[in-house]
Amino acid sequence: MATNHLLEINQYGQSIWLDNLTRDIIQSGELKELVENQGISGITSNPAIFEKAIAGNVIYDADIEAGVRAGLPTYKIYESLVFADIRNACDILRPVYEASNRLDGYVSIEVPPTIAHDTEATITEARRYFQEIGRENLMIKIPGTEPGLPAVEQVIADGINVNITLLFSVESYVNTAWAYIQGLEKRLAEGKDISKIASVASFFLSRIDSNIDAKIDAKLKKGVDDIAVEAKLKAVKGKVAIANAKIAYQEYKKIIRSERWQDLAAKGAKVQRLLWASTSTKDPDYRDVMYIEELIGRDTVNTVPPATIKACADHCNVSDRLETDVDKAYTLIKNLKDPDINIDLDTVMDELLVEGIDKFIQPFQSLMNSLEDKIKVLSPV
Repeated sequence: MATNHLLEINQYGQSIWLDNLTRDIIQSGELKELVENQGISGITSNPAIFEKAIAGNVIYDADIEAGVRAGLPTYKIYESLVFADIRNACDILRPVYEASNRLDGYVSIEVPPTIAHDTEATITEARRYFQEIGRENLMIKIPGTEPGLPAVEQVIADGINVNITLLFSVESYVNTAWAYIQGLEKRLAEGKDISKIASVASFFLSRIDSNIDAKIDAKLKKGVDDIAVEAKLKAVKGKVAIANAKIAYQEYKKIIRSERWQDLAAKGAKVQRLLWASTSTKDPDYRDVMYIEELIGRDTVNTVPPATIKACADHCNVSDRLETDVDKAYTLIKNLKDPDINIDLDTVMDELLVEGIDKFIQPFQSLMNSLEDKIKVLSPV
């Protein structure tokens, strides 16, 4: 029987989560199979995933019709569909949650992307989602925007598991980590237990390379007279996201060595793991599993879409690479400022955050529109 390389990755202290959730994989038993036999120990979802899952899928029609009969507005029908799927997925992953002592077994759901810049609305929705879904192994996804961080702090203080998403820059990750720590400190100051709270910081990958590669290609297309300059530009392609992630991990190590974190850990706090997201390669010239292979390391998570799950199970070359070539990673990021390359990484990260929120708002609104169309069809005359 062929080796499933996904199962090898766990030996290096990394968990593999599935970046997908549909009712089809729940009802067919596919999700249970992935969890019990394929090494999948968590799930992430987002508005784009739910739009693909629900729009045009008849499996949801009976529940939509029930919502129509109950006189529910479109948004509440949407929630009824999604919350049911999340609950069922949480139940399938509950044994993992218990066996791992709450390290894994989580299912993530995002607050509406339309409130990404509204602190109070994010806190309110996170509390409501956690209460209404009613599963201990639920994680609420909150975008790592500036207004999102105080929301993260408060929601953690409330005792709610949080997945901070859409992190691109190392600085944004560090800010996220301290928001988690401050939330735990706040909860501890209130005399409450901090040992049952989990968090991940979702650090995005392929979108970074797609953005920077496009900039490099534009420079090359204009024409470069100097062969050395051309070589410099080509050396950057497809390398920035992994280098950036390796540097973020070094910051993670500094944070967990800090006195503030050590004090919390002594009181039972669980470390906030870095989660590698956006891990399918967009360029066919790149190895299809490079965002998995190059970032395997202790106390991390990689959330992987179905096609990449299959690819990795088949041909991932598994070893502990997260802390290899770290000096080269720092040099690569520093070299972006070279006048011959001239890429402002801070600007790229700002662009990606704005685009990232928009990439969730658009499918969310599209799904609402699709649901409204379906409601009209299913509504009694």
